[in-house]
Amino acid sequence: MVSLDSLDFFLFRVSTDFSSPLAIFFQAQGCVICLLLALGWACASFVRNREINRIKKSMRNGNSFAFICHDINELEHSNQVNLPRVTVIMPLKGFGEHNLHNWKTQLTSLYGGPLEFLLVVESQEDPAYQAVSKLLAELAGSVNARIIVAGLSKTCSQKIHNQLVGVETMHRGSKYVLFLDDDVRLHPGSIGALVYEMEKNPEIFIQTGYPLDLPSGSLGSYCIYEYHMPCSMGFATGGQTFFLWGGCMMMHSEDFRKDNCGVVSALRNGGYSDDMTLAAIAGAHKKLISSPPVAVFPHPLASDLNFGRYWNYLRKQTFVLESYVTKVNQVMNRALFAVHCYLSWGFVAPYFMAVIHVAAALRFHARGSSIEEINYSSVGLTMVRLLVTCTLISLFSMWNLTRIEVLLCNILSPEAPPLSLASYNWIKVFIAMLVDNFLYPVSAIRSHFSQSINWSGIIYYLKDGKINKIERLPKRQDVAPVFTDLGGKHLYGKKGLPTKSSFLTSLSKCLFQWRQPKRSE
Repeated sequence: MVSLDSLDFFLFRVSTDFSSPLAIFFQAQGCVICLLLALGWACASFVRNREINRIKKSMRNGNSFAFICHDINELEHSNQVNLPRVTVIMPLKGFGEHNLHNWKTQLTSLYGGPLEFLLVVESQEDPAYQAVSKLLAELAGSVNARIIVAGLSKTCSQKIHNQLVGVETMHRGSKYVLFLDDDVRLHPGSIGALVYEMEKNPEIFIQTGYPLDLPSGSLGSYCIYEYHMPCSMGFATGGQTFFLWGGCMMMHSEDFRKDNCGVVSALRNGGYSDDMTLAAIAGAHKKLISSPPVAVFPHPLASDLNFGRYWNYLRKQTFVLESYVTKVNQVMNRALFAVHCYLSWGFVAPYFMAVIHVAAALRFHARGSSIEEINYSSVGLTMVRLLVTCTLISLFSMWNLTRIEVLLCNILSPEAPPLSLASYNWIKVFIAMLVDNFLYPVSAIRSHFSQSINWSGIIYYLKDGKINKIERLPKRQDVAPVFTDLGGKHLYGKKGLPTKSSFLTSLSKCLFQWRQPKRSE
């Protein structure tokens, strides 16, 4: 056996340890995780692609409006006048580069029934108030929309408070209420599609959808995209699901008027996350959550989304597991916490082992020594080849689902500039997979021990799974955040945090960019 220097010995020793049966098990586990992800994305691709084929077939059969409705006869006046009234509640916070376009896609829906929009802000000092006021002035006479100032929350998160104030103000004749985040970019027929499913199956408790992230190019934006992609499997079922996304939720208005299943009570009394709270209620009462195959929405991420804002977003996502409604919900969240952490690090660890195996092989090769001369096991390199193969399969499946969802979004919004896969950097996607899965357990553990979170300058403290204290930070640059995490939205107007340019200047710039042809994402 040839002599080895200290670095060679270290690589030889570690690589040999990583060839032990236990290490091989963990490396094989990483391969299995990749293949399971690939299978899940393949199933989601099948559901989305089936909907694309249905729409194309309907168009070939003469329904030029298949992107809006299944049957062109549904557009007849006799059918449109019988559509139920819908109230859309949009809790707003801050103002960013994509908000104007997103709001316009929501306000200019092609739903044929009675429709009202309630845009709810915390105060008139919120930059969203002035921005959306100007937009509504431009659309005056064409949409039924108004702004509501909700005031400060005292017993729940500010978003939930805004939603509940909107519910209290909605039209008494509304049959359905639709909650939309301001970063949702709706398709012309999205509201109609959600109503169609609710009317077809009155047993549906909540209708939901999911975003298709459009990374801006930064590593932080790719980490957001990678974080959402595994979750997208649960929303691409074409029907019943156990998952719920707070960015798009349609429910029966009566459930809020009568506090059915305690939806209002659970949200108002210490609710932190709207979707997790409602999903827990649905599970406890055996209620149906559904996600139609067309409910996928383009979600452009901020062009300046840095890594720090990604970390803040991840902290908020892991913090929701600390909130719960019932003891059963608490146990399920703890189980999800443990499984997610195990699988995240179980996904990352094999790549660390693979780097050691490759470094050792390259080092020995550079010395002119063969594997046989140093008595080095080749099992590790075999596992590296297997891991690379499984990784490529997983990335291909993710790429294919993204491609199909981009195509579906282009079909559902034929009037919009087409989305494209050209801007996706798949090397960054792979790096983001490693970074996000490594940091998730770190964030989850920190959330568990801190029991507090800073959400857009508001610190929420949990006790027994519910908010029991709310602290608002002074609007100073050294204390409060300037931007939201994903949209890069300014959180404070003139009376709040001073910025380098005035709010009106930023608004004019965004209006100008909004009117220009959008580049393909």
